[in-house]
Amino acid sequence: MATNAKTIASELPPVLRVYQDGTVERLIGSPFVPPSLEDPTTGVSSKDTTISPLVSAQLYLPKLSPPQTHHKKLPILVYFHGGGFCIESAFSFLFHNSMNSLVSRAKVIAVSVEYRLAPEHPLPAAYEDSWTALQWVASHSLQDTINKDSWLTENGDFDRIYMGGDSAGANIAHNMAIRSGAEGLFGGVKILGAFLSCPYFWGSDPIGSEPVLGHEENLLYRTWTFVYPSAPGGIDHPMINPFACDAPSLSGIGCSRLFVCVAEMDELRERGIRYAKAVRESGWDGDLELFEVEGEGHCFHILNPATESAKTMVNRLASFLR
Repeated sequence: MATNAKTIASELPPVLRVYQDGTVERLIGSPFVPPSLEDPTTGVSSKDTTISPLVSAQLYLPKLSPPQTHHKKLPILVYFHGGGFCIESAFSFLFHNSMNSLVSRAKVIAVSVEYRLAPEHPLPAAYEDSWTALQWVASHSLQDTINKDSWLTENGDFDRIYMGGDSAGANIAHNMAIRSGAEGLFGGVKILGAFLSCPYFWGSDPIGSEPVLGHEENLLYRTWTFVYPSAPGGIDHPMINPFACDAPSLSGIGCSRLFVCVAEMDELRERGIRYAKAVRESGWDGDLELFEVEGEGHCFHILNPATESAKTMVNRLASFLR
């Protein structure tokens, strides 16, 4: 009897499956939504842009009030979405709504980066794409570059560039801060600050109250080995474990302000707290704020934006960016 069932080659339950014919089925994630010239709720305008043949982004511009429209430059936020490096998108409903809300409150121009996803494009593809996007934003500070966007050139303040992200996006933001500190950006542009919300860090050794039993079966562990199967050091690669023995010194973080947010009910909480402590002890000479939200889980402000906790979180992020 004939069957249409396809054979599964590999999977990351409950997130996605890869079939032997090469197709990938993502089991969770929010639908794509189009950009809007003026969001009816927030007044924020958004548009899609192409950064390189491999990298695109969605740009966000807050509603500008005359007479400051052409005079007051706005901070720039380079944002990296979450999703374990393998689901979600800069163009998906969850992150589009989240950006509209944050941009409206913070009055920043945001560049939400659409990086390539695993398993079709295993890491380090997402890191390379994110670096390309960060350098593209910095290149707008130069006079003789092409492929510029008018929202950035006309309204962006290149002395106030921030970056940030949630979960895997926060991991990317950390690694971009380390790389920008080591290599520098076009035009000598400096990153003023970065926020890491529920940052995705992990490692082979449980810390704090993390359970020892089943550590390698944990979804956080399995996700990294799935999205970066060739990572030297595996789960202790410095990009997922900033406390690994061969990780670059946190004193080299290339920004002067850090905002780290953790949630009480999040499995990643203790890693985020340890990260903040390790940065403070590294000799890094910037300003760091650790903000913990009680009674909430992983990326609560993205998943349930209508709650009071989520609104408080977005207001704190907006205050940091202002």
